[in-house]
Amino acid sequence: MGAVVIGVVVVLAVVVLVLALSVRMVQQYQRGIVFRFGRVLEHVRQPGLQLIVPIADRLVRVSMQTTVIGVPAQGAITRDNVTLTVDAVVYYRVVDPVKALVNVHDYPSAVLQVAQTALRSVIGKADLDTLLGDRDRINAELKSVIDAPTEKPWGLLIERVEVKDVSLPEGMKRSMSRQAEAERERRARVIAADGEFQASRRLADASRAMAATPGAYQLRLLQTVVDVAAEKNSTLVMPFPVELLRFFDQFARLPDGGPSAGMGAGPGGGQSAGPDLGPLTEGVASAAETDGPRPAAA
Repeated sequence: MGAVVIGVVVVLAVVVLVLALSVRMVQQYQRGIVFRFGRVLEHVRQPGLQLIVPIADRLVRVSMQTTVIGVPAQGAITRDNVTLTVDAVVYYRVVDPVKALVNVHDYPSAVLQVAQTALRSVIGKADLDTLLGDRDRINAELKSVIDAPTEKPWGLLIERVEVKDVSLPEGMKRSMSRQAEAERERRARVIAADGEFQASRRLADASRAMAATPGAYQLRLLQTVVDVAAEKNSTLVMPFPVELLRFFDQFARLPDGGPSAGMGAGPGGGQSAGPDLGPLTEGVASAAETDGPRPAAA
């Protein structure tokens, strides 16, 4: 009876040991690859509990998550002979776990080395302006260059490549700052000149409109007086028409009781009706006619 009990205990221990050696756990984000006597099995084990043959089989778990690696700063020379330092970030994941384990040793390190080489190669083919202004194009070209040797042979998919930082020499930074400052100054001058041109066009249109309507001068004069008076100043400046000054100047040159020296002979040898007064208002002209000629000073 005791021997039977011992035998049952031994059998149970062997069963427990076999189960312990046969049962493997595969997580949701993992896939299991089984090597039987060193040869890989084509069937990929899915997440969950998986049974393998003890001693003969070995289960290797491969993560299917997206992995992020940082590419160290690489010194490169652009196509226009500018020396700079560039670093990047690579996002990749495993799409074929069998190839990732069998075809390449330590695939994270292999992806890093390919990314460094591709970064220097792409930077050497691009101009500085393209690198700084068209970053999406550089990222897409980097992705295609890194993805070519890794997707089919290694079973990896490069999801995204981003250039993080571009370090320029101090001399180049100062040159770019001066260039940007000169460009902004040029734009400011062009905008100011265009504003002056548009203002002159508007002033010319306004002057033609006011010349067609003599009363507009008087209205503009009154508006100017109102604007000045609204500032509560103690001194009020009144504009004086230049035409009125010309009229008084010609009127002061008249001889004693004779015709005006500034009056030219009219057609047929007659005297002209009066001096050329210019664009005077009706009030100024009537005042000049009622006052009559002014005697010359002795």
